[in-house]
Amino acid sequence: MSLAQHGAAVQLWGRREAALAETAALLDAVRPGSGVVQSVDVRDAEAVEAAMDLAFAAGPVTGVVNGAAANFVAPTAGLSPRAYRAVASTVMDGSYYVTHAAGTRWLDAGLPGAVVSLLTTWVWTGSAYTVPSAMAKAAVHAMTMSLAAEWGPRGIRLNAVAPGPIRTDYAWDVLDPGRDDVVGATDPRGVPAGRLGSAEEVAHLVAFLLSDACDYLTGETIAMDGGQRLAGPGTFAPLGALTADDWARIRERARAASEASRAQRSE
Repeated sequence: MSLAQHGAAVQLWGRREAALAETAALLDAVRPGSGVVQSVDVRDAEAVEAAMDLAFAAGPVTGVVNGAAANFVAPTAGLSPRAYRAVASTVMDGSYYVTHAAGTRWLDAGLPGAVVSLLTTWVWTGSAYTVPSAMAKAAVHAMTMSLAAEWGPRGIRLNAVAPGPIRTDYAWDVLDPGRDDVVGATDPRGVPAGRLGSAEEVAHLVAFLLSDACDYLTGETIAMDGGQRLAGPGTFAPLGALTADDWARIRERARAASEASRAQRSE
């Protein structure tokens, strides 16, 4: 919404066509024609390349936002290779494929560009019980710094935003520990600002980082968490207090959320 309000045409990529269409309609209400949808699995490098060709053919692409994510809380000892790859491939591989596809086109054409990735404060602290996500986002944090140095001389900037707890329905279904006596990364009791953040606040920062108002800013990951990582706990370490029954309820809630998401994608 923030990008459309500032005059941008926004390419929306993802696997859930219904969700993409719904978001495009919201953007069009702000400014007609500002939302363009492509169904893309960012874990597929060839699909990303084809989608980027279409995006560049539609007009100049000046910025990219890596927002694809997958996550859930679970004891690491019980994770299967498939569960690990479901998270790591979306976050790490997807962010790299999209960044590489846009960056190589900017380099070939001699154009400037800006990339903003959505991370978490776990890139600095790690996070128990969300190890695949913490690992993958730390990799994107490293990519941000590395490519800022490599592509900076060509006018391409890379930055990232590390939000604190921002409530969304799906995230809370898979990340909320479900016990009031356990303070975790989704709990405002651990935030000095005393509240959860909003998606709008993150969007405003992303729009700023994509704009030419900060051409000298690159290679940085900016925490936007109400001071949570400074006061703690900014990770899920307190979930060590959960019982086997608690974890069973979390798995069931995550399974139901995943099934609902798959059903929506098939509509």
